[in-house]
Amino acid sequence: MNVIVELPRIMARCLVCTVLIETAGAAVLGVRDKRDFLNVILVNVMTNPVVAVLPVYMNIRYGIGARHAALAALEAFAVLSEAAVYKRFLRYEKLRPLVLSIVLNAMSYFCGVIINGL
Repeated sequence: MNVIVELPRIMARCLVCTVLIETAGAAVLGVRDKRDFLNVILVNVMTNPVVAVLPVYMNIRYGIGARHAALAALEAFAVLSEAAVYKRFLRYEKLRPLVLSIVLNAMSYFCGVIINGL
């Protein structure tokens, strides 16, 4: 499989899965406001492409170790940047924005690990 040719499909699949998982997770955690759901979706549209593409590039260019390092750094970046957006824009108050971001990102990350392992 040529990863470069498949990259748009990979990116779309990652984004769709992430949005579905994180909005479902947000609903389970008590998010009810439509505006809050929109924020969860939009913040993932902002962060997911970088988290999906850069580790693939690092793997091609530098190997699997670089891929894992990039993925760890990018996931941390996603958690922190999403938490900042949540703190500024979400009306939801049951969990702190950072905790919400950690939980939602952990859910989508581990679901991705399971999906990609199949």
